[in-house]
Amino acid sequence: MTRPARVPRLPEGLVLGPDFFARDTLQVARDLIGKLLVRGDRWGRLVEVEAYRGPDDLAAHSSRGLTPRTRVMYGPPGHAYVYLVYGMHHCLNFVCRPEGMPEAILVRALEPGPGVGRCSGPGLVCRALDVDRSLNGAPLVAPELYVLDDGYRPAAVHQAPRIGVDYSGDWKDRPWRFLMESPHLSKRLPKTAPRR
Repeated sequence: MTRPARVPRLPEGLVLGPDFFARDTLQVARDLIGKLLVRGDRWGRLVEVEAYRGPDDLAAHSSRGLTPRTRVMYGPPGHAYVYLVYGMHHCLNFVCRPEGMPEAILVRALEPGPGVGRCSGPGLVCRALDVDRSLNGAPLVAPELYVLDDGYRPAAVHQAPRIGVDYSGDWKDRPWRFLMESPHLSKRLPKTAPRR
């Protein structure tokens, strides 16, 4: 007799609403480290994110102004901004700040929960959780896609320069990549990364 597959029990905690995301983007990014990203019956712990503070931030998509692609970044906060890179990899971002201020946080890596595949990179996160452009503009609410505070707090949150933004001049050196020590990072923790 074959046993039915066991569905992992969903974690418990506080679902983070729009007020959490309406704050300063750097503070939100720091506070996201250690929280859970939940997609239906799958989840992972956020171990690495990057903040983008357009339109002045030349690494941010919103530095090019309001376009059909960036419209979601202009708010309201607490929504998903999902785009495709290289024509094949989806990337998930959380819209921050009050409406009209186009800032967002890219999810770079998760510590995967039960039954979730490798999540060490933005494209792998989206593949593991089945996130695609159909979720672009979706509110971060249960049960579809949301962020949960289950009470876990990392021992330290580190900061480092963002990855893959060499085209952005001096903006590439901003330490707006936030991460905790984890074997699931998309790029290893620099030895000199500040600890906050």
